[in-house]
Amino acid sequence: MHLDVLDLRNFYYRTQLGRAAQRAIRDKVVGLWPSTGSALTGQTVAGYGFAVPLLRPYLEHARRVIGLMPAAQGVMPWPAGQPNVSVLCEETRWPLETGRVDRLIVMHGLETSDNTEALMAECWRVLGPGGRALFIVPNRAGLWAPSESTPFGFGKPFTGGQLDQLARRSGFVPERQTAALYIPPSHRRFWLRSSAMWERVGTKVSGVLAAGVIVLEVSKQVHSRPDSGLGSKVRRPLSILEGAVKPVSKPI
Repeated sequence: MHLDVLDLRNFYYRTQLGRAAQRAIRDKVVGLWPSTGSALTGQTVAGYGFAVPLLRPYLEHARRVIGLMPAAQGVMPWPAGQPNVSVLCEETRWPLETGRVDRLIVMHGLETSDNTEALMAECWRVLGPGGRALFIVPNRAGLWAPSESTPFGFGKPFTGGQLDQLARRSGFVPERQTAALYIPPSHRRFWLRSSAMWERVGTKVSGVLAAGVIVLEVSKQVHSRPDSGLGSKVRRPLSILEGAVKPVSKPI
């Protein structure tokens, strides 16, 4: 069951804990996919679920940025003060052409989906050959999944192995797995002020164990059809009359 878009907006943009969570996850995403340089210049970047807080770094350099929000969640205009790039869509039928997206970010999408396999199939469809996706989900072993005071306490949390297997079953190739959100889901000022320090320490010490979210990067590899081998064995196919004796004309 999807959360309401107003609840998501209020958490990420109107609470200190939400802004700290947004910053921690966005820094991890930008570390994987730098917003400057040639990597994403001129490419199409899309986000599904409520991924718009992570898309802002790509607005300047990407050719196109699209925020896809499921109908069960609702949609809001984004980004504020700029031309709107967010659109309402059905969970498993996005208004995008096949292979149109170069980079895809999914947050608050997988864990709340009513049909995870079909959603992954739609991610596969819109991603172009060689394209990459980031799946960001609540960590079952972390501190955020049991708490319903944040959006990460709703839906189905994952372990790293479960997310990896889901990606493989859907035809993706897992590339890198990391984690983020090491501060407790607390509004206490101490944790909020020291959130950047805990992100640095958590990445070095505990890895995925205590993190609030798991981040899996995958790629879409489209393989060519296997060759039958006939072309390499028969370089010069025989014509239908090759080898026949050439007829000789005789006078009548």
